[in-house]
Amino acid sequence: MTTTAHSRSPQGMGGLLTRLRTGLAQGFGVFHPGSRSMVVGGMMLILSAFLPWVYVTLTQPIIGESFALRGTDGPGVVTLSLGFLAFAGGFVPKRRLAIAHAAVPGILAGLIVLAQVWNIISASLLTAWGAFLPGIGVVLVAGGAALLLKVSWTMLRRWKPTAPAA
Repeated sequence: MTTTAHSRSPQGMGGLLTRLRTGLAQGFGVFHPGSRSMVVGGMMLILSAFLPWVYVTLTQPIIGESFALRGTDGPGVVTLSLGFLAFAGGFVPKRRLAIAHAAVPGILAGLIVLAQVWNIISASLLTAWGAFLPGIGVVLVAGGAALLLKVSWTMLRRWKPTAPAA
C-alpha cells in the first residue's frame, strides 16, 4: 500500500490539527494556551465524582469488606459540575473568562479536598486510627484542582491580553 502526499499532510482532519497547534501556541479560535490542561483537569474532576472517596474499614469485621463512600454520595456532585465548568473553559477563547474557568473550579475543588481530608482525619481520631481512608476519587480531585490552579496561574502570567480593537 502506498501513501500519497495528501495522507501525509500535516494539516490532518481538514486543518484541525494545524489550528489546534497554532491555537495552543498563541491562542486563536476556540483554543488557547491552557486548553489542553483545562480539558484534562475538567475530566479528572468529572471522573472523580463516580469513584470511591472514602473507605470505611470499620465494617470489615462485621460484613467482611470495607464500605466505600462514592463521590456522588456527597461532595462529588459539586466536583462533577465544577469539572464541566473547567472542561468548557478549555474551549473559551477569551482570556479573562478562560482564566476564571480554570481558577474558580480549581479553588473550590481544592477547598472540597481540604474539607474531605479534615473529615477523614477527624473521624479517624474519634474512632480507631485508620478506620477511614481516602479513596482514589479524593486523590483525583486533588490532582485536578492542582492542575487547574497551575494552568490558571500560567495563563495569567504568559497569555498576554490583546489590544482592544479601535
